[in-house]
Amino acid sequence: MVPFAGWTLPLHYGQGHLQSHLHTRRHCSLFDVSHMLQTLVYGRDRIRFMESLVVGDIAELKPGQGTLTLLTNEKGGITDDLIVINTSENHLYVVSNAACADKDLAILRDRAAQLQATGSDVHLEVSDNALLALQGPSMARVLQAGLLDDLAKLSFMNSISTTVFGVPGCRVTRCGYTGEDGVEISVPAGRAVELAEQLLGVPDVWLAGLAARDSLRLEAGLCLYGNDIDETVTPAEAGLMWTLGKRRRAAMDFPGAAVIMAQVKEKPRRRRVGLTCGHGMGGASQPLLTSLYPHIPGTVTSGCPSPCLGKNIAMGYVEAAHSRAGTELTVEVRKKQHPAVITKMPFVPTQYYMAN
Repeated sequence: MVPFAGWTLPLHYGQGHLQSHLHTRRHCSLFDVSHMLQTLVYGRDRIRFMESLVVGDIAELKPGQGTLTLLTNEKGGITDDLIVINTSENHLYVVSNAACADKDLAILRDRAAQLQATGSDVHLEVSDNALLALQGPSMARVLQAGLLDDLAKLSFMNSISTTVFGVPGCRVTRCGYTGEDGVEISVPAGRAVELAEQLLGVPDVWLAGLAARDSLRLEAGLCLYGNDIDETVTPAEAGLMWTLGKRRRAAMDFPGAAVIMAQVKEKPRRRRVGLTCGHGMGGASQPLLTSLYPHIPGTVTSGCPSPCLGKNIAMGYVEAAHSRAGTELTVEVRKKQHPAVITKMPFVPTQYYMAN
């Protein structure tokens, strides 16, 4: 168990990190991610409220559809990355990072108060639900046994409110942080253990902790807030411009729009890239902490041995002129220099499910 954002969370369970990681890729694993902040946004002006804070096109989301989006500041920096679902129950469901929970909630509440003062109809409710993530290729088979709804009709980044294995009032969203087909289940806290035990009753399902969550997301090329993105990094630098809707780009009505759109026009000076380095993992189960490039200016923000690839992978930022895939450079790891190559991400192909 390790401290994380004010919580005590499992780093790994008895089977160890490497086995847990590979089991998630081959079968499926259950992650307790109840440390994430879950917020409900109500009122007829909820979409205008949300779009005043994030870069995404929330208005275009159909009922039950969601998107990854970014909270930005006036300098164009990323305050947090979060998921916003336009539910079929006339509210927005927002999931934010635990490390940003206090900051995010203060921003949301301040903005809501500003709009309320001008007569807008918007109000917030912080959910006390637990959050369980079931991730991996056998997820659909495992979960379908406890659902009346047809999972084959639920595409990636879509969400339903339903009963799961007899537990009513759950929200099932087809998303996750592993690159695999998966769901996140928001479940009333008092019945979270019951639901977890139901899922773990299936031999295919193992518990997985923070170590596997980190190595899985890195293989999938996904950012960790506080490491790969923060308030000093813009969406253009981070390669996250796909989160900006066309209408929002034209309107430039989100925080930091002038800075971000100027970078798009002029090209950012640095870019987020993937790196591969070396071939043996040396039996390491914990991430390799890579530090910097001695020859090409830049920084490494995340790095670990890839259980699936048998080599070290990393993510970081280099000057845009040196960001092309295939560029060779040198990385310093624990005061030793190693050759590395800029590599397209994701390192391991993602398996997100799209319904026909």
